[in-house]
Formats: sequence, structure tokens, C-alpha cells
Amino acid sequence: MTAFQQPITINGNVFFASDFHLGAPNREESDRRERKIISWFNQIQDQCTHLFLLGDIFDYWFEYKDVVPRGYYLLFAKLHEMHEKGVVIYYFTGNHDMWVQDYFSTEFGAIVFKQQQAFVINGKRCMVGHGDGLGPKDHGYKFIKAVFAFRPNRVLYSCLHPRQSFAIARFFSRKSRAMTSAEEEHYMGDDKEYIVLYCKEVIKNEDIDYFIYGHRHLMIEKNIGDKAVYFNIGDWIRHYSYLEFPQDGKPLLKTYSTNPD
Repeated sequence: MTAFQQPITINGNVFFASDFHLGAPNREESDRRERKIISWFNQIQDQCTHLFLLGDIFDYWFEYKDVVPRGYYLLFAKLHEMHEKGVVIYYFTGNHDMWVQDYFSTEFGAIVFKQQQAFVINGKRCMVGHGDGLGPKDHGYKFIKAVFAFRPNRVLYSCLHPRQSFAIARFFSRKSRAMTSAEEEHYMGDDKEYIVLYCKEVIKNEDIDYFIYGHRHLMIEKNIGDKAVYFNIGDWIRHYSYLEFPQDGKPLLKTYSTNPD
């Protein structure tokens, strides 16, 4: 099975962001980050036609039938406003928010993807996703992700009271960040970066212009072979970074500034 199949074709001024990790490490810092994100949305909304949120927008997310995590009103209100103004919003689940169900599609019209998706964006063939679980090795993480994604396990977890399930999830989220924090600060090299190795394998058989992912918390622009480019769009914990793909130009990695001029 090929990676690039059933692509979605879009044209316009497209923006990508990921790894907001709202909720971490505490309410005060998360609220400051949320306000900065809203400020960025205000800056881009008049030119943005499509907004991609590439996972780990929340440090933890789990939907019960009638209960969702508390908070994030400003973010949801702004996304609803942008949706009402015609911005198409794509939401890719990450490893911290894989249990997204239909709340985002109902509340602000997001189109939700639970795995990477092929797009033709402004005429360019793109693979887009969160980026976790790609490439060789990392078998322990892939096993854990499969366990969490298994529907019966999700049903059993939902039997816990929300106060209990949220506390458990936050504990493991903090533990995960502690284990990977050092790795997230440095590019590990072409022979160790799982996503780079994955991209190299894909282009052996397929014609791809851009691979666009999050997850690594690093701003990366890496040529893959003779044509393809791998972008990792960083995070909003340290970099406040995003990718802009204008309709009449090439993708550009940028950092948010309150004084864009």
C-alpha cells in the first residue's frame, strides 16, 4: 500500500501549527500560551483559507459522551469564529490527544484525521500528519499507541470517573515529557531521526514534494533526496513556530511575533 493515496486537493493561503500542549505544565502558563495562540490567530485570520492543527494541541484530551476537559474557551471561541468566516480547519490527532472524537467537528467544524493524510496543496504533493509512530524502531511507543487506540480499551477507560481518568492521564503525560525532553532539544542526525528515515523510504517509490509534520518540537527544514523537503513545524512551548504555505509561493517556517512588520 502506498503512502500517497486518495489525496485531498486544496488551494489557498495555508497555515500549519502543532504541539501547543495546552494544559501543561500548569494552568497559569497554559493560559498565557493560549492567549498568545489567539493573538497569532488574530494576525493570520484575514489571509488564512485553511488551518492545519497537527496534533498535541492539548497535553491531554479525552471525550466522554457528556464531559470534556475543562477550559480552553478562548481557543474554541476563536476557532469557531474562524470557521464561521470560512476558514477550513483540519485537526490531526497526536499522541497526547489521540482520543479526540466528534467534539471539535461539532463545536467548530473541524475535519478530524487520526492518521496522516495525502494532500495536493497549491499543486504540490504533500504528506501531512502529526508524525508520531513513523519510521523504523520505536517499537515500545508503537505498542503503547496501539493499546491506547484499541476501542475496547478506550471503552473501559471511559468507565472511570473523569476526575480519576484525567488525573491518570496527566500523570503519564508529565512522565512522557520528562522522558523525551532532552531528545526534543536536539536534532539526532539523519540516521536516527525516525521521520527522516521514513521520508527517505517513501520517496524511493513515490513522488512527494513536501512532508509536513509536528511531534518533534523542533523547527526542521530538511531536503530529502533530489526533490522532497521535510518540514517539522516545531511547537508553541519554546519556538512559537508555524508553517505558512501561500497560494503563490513556497512553504516557509516562521516564528510568531507580536510585531510582524
